[in-house]
Amino acid sequence: MGEHRTTTFPPEVLDQWADSGLDLNALFSAGHLGERMSIHVVEASPDHVVGTMPVEGNTQPYGLLHGGASAVLAETLGSVGAMLHAGPQRLAVGVDLNCTHHRGVRSGLVTGTATPVHRGRTSATYDIVITDEQGRRVCTARLTCAIRDAKAA
Repeated sequence: MGEHRTTTFPPEVLDQWADSGLDLNALFSAGHLGERMSIHVVEASPDHVVGTMPVEGNTQPYGLLHGGASAVLAETLGSVGAMLHAGPQRLAVGVDLNCTHHRGVRSGLVTGTATPVHRGRTSATYDIVITDEQGRRVCTARLTCAIRDAKAA
């Protein structure tokens, strides 16, 4: 999958996933779609996930950041948080995403921050705030993920 950037994980996450045999940077990346959109998950824990995405290459015909691109960034960050909450023996899959777009952005980098609203045994919900380089809110999103045993998926 092309360029492989490093995500910062807290020690407790590294310890929890140490015996999984999985590459955390690959598992908790944005995947192929995120790679095409140049999404970078900067830091990740069940309590806080931060990622960036350039506006360039992710615009709609008017030259503004595409709302769908914001949705992809939001779902990526919320899903990473939910997967880290679920742990190595479970999977988190998105079941509901809503996004409110507040302002247009024509250039630069946007940053998304996901924080948990609810983290239960079978579901997790994250609020995601996306801001521009001046710290202005571009989009507010909420993602709910179902959490399932890896064997059942």
